[in-house]
Amino acid sequence: MGQDSVLNPPQHSSYDVVIVGGAIYGSSVAWFLADNPDFEGSILVVEKDPMYTACSTAHTNSCMRQQFSREINVRISQFAAEFVKNFRAYLGNDPRVPDLPFQSYGYMYLACGAGTKIMTAQEIKHDYPFYNVDDIVVGSHNLVDEGYFDGATLFDWWRRSAREKGVEYVGNEVIAMARNSNGTRVESVKLRSGEVIACGTVVNASGPRAVLTSRMAGIELPVEPRKRYTFIFDAEQPLDRDLPLTIDPSGVHMRTDGTYYLAGCPPDDDPAVDYDDFEQDHSLWQEKVWPIIAARIPQFEAIKLINSWAGHYAYNTFDQNAILGRHTTVENFIFVNGFSGHGLQQSPAMGRGTSELIIYGEYRSLDLTPFDFQRIERDEPFNEKAII
Repeated sequence: MGQDSVLNPPQHSSYDVVIVGGAIYGSSVAWFLADNPDFEGSILVVEKDPMYTACSTAHTNSCMRQQFSREINVRISQFAAEFVKNFRAYLGNDPRVPDLPFQSYGYMYLACGAGTKIMTAQEIKHDYPFYNVDDIVVGSHNLVDEGYFDGATLFDWWRRSAREKGVEYVGNEVIAMARNSNGTRVESVKLRSGEVIACGTVVNASGPRAVLTSRMAGIELPVEPRKRYTFIFDAEQPLDRDLPLTIDPSGVHMRTDGTYYLAGCPPDDDPAVDYDDFEQDHSLWQEKVWPIIAARIPQFEAIKLINSWAGHYAYNTFDQNAILGRHTTVENFIFVNGFSGHGLQQSPAMGRGTSELIIYGEYRSLDLTPFDFQRIERDEPFNEKAII
């Protein structure tokens, strides 16, 4: 938010919960808190970009998968699928709430080397004859609750419903935090507009900027912004069936996207970038993505680029998995950070779990303790093999 932007001051000088960041995670935590009859506190959500033009949520591809190597990640995705498919029911059967479209045509992991044999190259070719599988040994495919969904509508209704339940959103920015004398609690946050707001709990939901927020409380966090590119293209000869979200061994992925197709990839050189750097590298499409998808699907030799953009992963450099829970010393500082690309699909379970931690002091629906911040201090990475 620039210096000349209008800053909205909050209505009160004290809140039970202050959430720093109002995109998918700030709104998920806010909604689950406000929706729980056991929570009677006040909630302030501070969002520096109230139009949400630069946040990761606005640039997401809204994918969902069940294929993870760790049981807890699978169970998190299972709840996400249940939540999306029953969205109106979870929002109290409000007739205004739409059904969320969920295109469940699966992920197809293509492997050049040895691995768990789920589909042979011949079986893949039989089901999807448009693939070139000459260099593929096996593939892993799941048609149950995998594909993509309408993440923008989920986010919009979480935010709208949270406000109707009493959550206050302000377009402003947290610029400092004050801790108590022994450093064990954040007593207040200071806003760019000058107000000092007392708080019972602080939730860091700052996406790629998470470390900037945590440093205000004297905490280092291994999260940085990494660019990820998305391309929308049309095919001169469309495929005769839906294209699963296909992960090529090169790291390029592609899928059906309505009447068009979507492809994405990281850059070959993948450093941290500036928080406001969304400049595209247009050579990636011509020199990397198009040649790879045309080699994998020869029918994509003749395609036309329709649109493209660059967004940011909130990239956890420690182990590329979520960082949750309370800080070990600053006890009222809570993390929902570092999702490294699978944040949107995990937001129902992680938002629900974080709300439980705030209300009850423990996780009740799913045990999310494997993602606690403490593992970073112990130098014990959460190992998940299925990271894209």
